[in-house]
Amino acid sequence: MRNRNDDAEFPRLDVFADMTEDVLAELGTGSVAYIRKLKAKDMKALFPQMPPVQDSTLLWVLLNANGTPILLSDSREAAVANAFEQDLKMVSVH
Repeated sequence: MRNRNDDAEFPRLDVFADMTEDVLAELGTGSVAYIRKLKAKDMKALFPQMPPVQDSTLLWVLLNANGTPILLSDSREAAVANAFEQDLKMVSVH
């Protein structure tokens, strides 16, 4: 059964119809973040200035909503703590 208030909770899709790609890309930047595992071999793409690291090293990266890196860490807990300290809302990305 559909709740009468469903439409009030979620914006209509036509509201976003005129949103440009650039505006959409910046949506949530500075307030929304996500964490993902990062293999050392993939690090150069996000951190070009980073010195070489052993290939077997597993790191965690905290990313802004638009995908720009905020923090690189060797533990997931440190990345989560940093997001918490910066009052960022964490989202799940699949």
